Amino acid sequence: MSDLSERYEQHHRERRDEGDFVFVPERIPLIVGAVGQGKRVLDLGCRSGALTRHFLEGNSVVGLDVDPAALEKAAALGIEPVQANVEKPLPFEDATFDVVVAGELFEHLQFPDALVGEIRRVLRPGGVLVGSVPNAFRVQSRLRFLRGRPPEDDPTHLRMFSPTALRELLAGFEPIELHFVGGRFARLNARLFARDLVFSGAKAG
Repeated sequence: MSDLSERYEQHHRERRDEGDFVFVPERIPLIVGAVGQGKRVLDLGCRSGALTRHFLEGNSVVGLDVDPAALEKAAALGIEPVQANVEKPLPFEDATFDVVVAGELFEHLQFPDALVGEIRRVLRPGGVLVGSVPNAFRVQSRLRFLRGRPPEDDPTHLRMFSPTALRELLAGFEPIELHFVGGRFARLNARLFARDLVFSGAKAG
């Protein structure tokens, strides 16, 4: 196991006792709506299924994660568990899924573009990629930086995404829809105060 995988699994273990919850619950209806029903769905980095459970009904869902203890919980919900590392080629045949979900995942990766390529491979023609990343350049993060602190306090965040950077990462999916969600002051200026960017797009070609 790589140093990155060990670090990520340690992070999972430390947070496991906090219980099952979804960061920024405002993203749930957007993700559920993009997933739809009657689909074969792959949820990457599903953990224990806290987000997955919201689009499980009416779909056939595979949940992939590095954490076997979390996957046991996911399996109890009816999710098909697969233990694997998303930084390596996905263990699925080409054109296997209608939808791939990547919720709060890309910011943890060394090479998110490699995973996007794998996602494109396992999606069927016209298949949908949906997910979310932190709005890394919101005002709160900028203020942390000005005070000499890291813009993010999660040590497993390796990437920071602006809307432009996210669109560049998702080249080959169209049209890309972006939504700014979460945060007490998002109603004042979503781009500056929202906690998350929720994205979706269909596999082009």
